[in-house]
Amino acid sequence: MIAKSRVTHNLIRKLSHADLERIIEIERAAYPYPWTEKIFDDCIRVGCDCSGLQVGSDLVGYAFQSHAAGESHLLNLCITPELQGLGYGTLLLDHAIRLTRQRQCTCMFLEVRPSNPRGISLYQRKGFTIIGRRPGYYRCDRGREDAIVMKLAL
Repeated sequence: MIAKSRVTHNLIRKLSHADLERIIEIERAAYPYPWTEKIFDDCIRVGCDCSGLQVGSDLVGYAFQSHAAGESHLLNLCITPELQGLGYGTLLLDHAIRLTRQRQCTCMFLEVRPSNPRGISLYQRKGFTIIGRRPGYYRCDRGREDAIVMKLAL
C-alpha cells in the first residue's frame, strides 16, 4: 500500500509494455468500467504519448494522449484511488499540456463523465471549457452515461 502523503520527489516518465500490469491494476481500482489491457497496449504500440507518474518506485498514475492535425486528445488520465486529491492529477495534466504545446498543437480535447465532478473541476481549473456532450458515450450501472466534451485552447 502506498502511503497517502504528499511526496516532493516524483518522476513523470514514458510508459512501456512492461508497465501494463500496473496500469491495469490502477485502472481497475479507479473505474467500474475500465479500459481493457488491449486498449492500453494499442496506445503504447501505435506511439501515443503515454506518460506515467512514479512516486518512489511505485507507478501511481498515467496519462494517455494522441496528437494529430494540430490537435491533442487526452484519452485517459488516472491516479490510483488512494492518492487522488493530493495534486498528482494536476502534475500529470500539466505534463500532458506541456507535451501538447511541444507538439505545436493549438488545442486539447477530452471527454469526462458528468459523474466525475473532481475531474471536471481539475480540467476547469486548468482552463478547459465545456463545448458539448456525447450522448451515451460511457457504460454505467444504469446503461449509458453521456460524456462532457471539453477543450483547452492553447
